[in-house]
Amino acid sequence: MEQQKTITVALAGQPNTGKSTVFNMLTGLKQHVGNWPGKTVERKIGTATYNGSTYRLVDLPGTYSLTANSLEEMIARDFIIQEQPDVVVVVTDAAHLERNLYLVTELLPLSVPVIIALNMMDVAEQEGRPVDPRALEEATGIRPGADAYR
Repeated sequence: MEQQKTITVALAGQPNTGKSTVFNMLTGLKQHVGNWPGKTVERKIGTATYNGSTYRLVDLPGTYSLTANSLEEMIARDFIIQEQPDVVVVVTDAAHLERNLYLVTELLPLSVPVIIALNMMDVAEQEGRPVDPRALEEATGIRPGADAYR
């Protein structure tokens, strides 16, 4: 019987976008979640199984770009560049989407699939900044997923 490959998924994005909340939801773990930048300063690893596939989820520290200006950003960049996950999910704050997309633009030239997770869609709507996922897909070539995890 052939052994199934474990799929490595990196959860990346700016600080305070809900990466750890998404990680906890998917893995069933209870990593401490804080409402301030720099809460996650090391990568956290958990697993999830879905439809018979095993996923290794890596909750990376918050980063604004692949240009590392802090230890947290260096940890995130090095994991993405050196360990080459199977997919990078960029968890974004939909209410401040424009400043969250810089990391996405840096990831696109790399040979790793990218998913945009639109988090806090409810906040974006309340603040009068609704996001049109179809327009975002047209602009980036990436089909985003949307939810409000926090």
